[in-house]
Amino acid sequence: MKATGIVRRIDDLGRIVVPKEIRRTLRVREGEPMEIFTGREGEIVLKKYSPMGELTRFAREYAQVLSQMTGFLVCISDQDQILAASGSGQKDYEGKGISRELEEAIAQRETISVSEKEAGRIKITGEDTGKEKVCVIVPILSQGDAIGAVILLDTGKHTKVSTMDDARILVQVAAGFLGKQME
Repeated sequence: MKATGIVRRIDDLGRIVVPKEIRRTLRVREGEPMEIFTGREGEIVLKKYSPMGELTRFAREYAQVLSQMTGFLVCISDQDQILAASGSGQKDYEGKGISRELEEAIAQRETISVSEKEAGRIKITGEDTGKEKVCVIVPILSQGDAIGAVILLDTGKHTKVSTMDDARILVQVAAGFLGKQME
């Protein structure tokens, strides 16, 4: 753990204020759920709660199958990071924090399909290299809440999908299925 040098007191109701600088750096918003852990040496650890975190193993397997079936690089994210990636270039994505652009796309709950002719590009991670081109982003919805996204990226290699409409439908099915698993 990294010390911040910031000290706060617990009030009479047992509350402690997490400093604004830390909330901004970790992208913690007001009302966001937090998990509380305790350590052996008396530490209290707060971690952003991700409902998708419970499905990480399952999401990884789904990404592998979808990548094998389509030939695309497939990423599955929660609202903060890429939980699973499969296909050529997966190491550049798995476990990385998502970009503000992707975070906004998830929050807006819109399916994004980028055609061959469109020049616009959405960054997936903050460290995005730009080698891969976004083809489809579909938000994962669970009980009306946007909790993540399924993303198809074109690596320039041969794909097994005949049209982008077919790819979009496959990603919509994946997102719908993952969302249902959270209900």
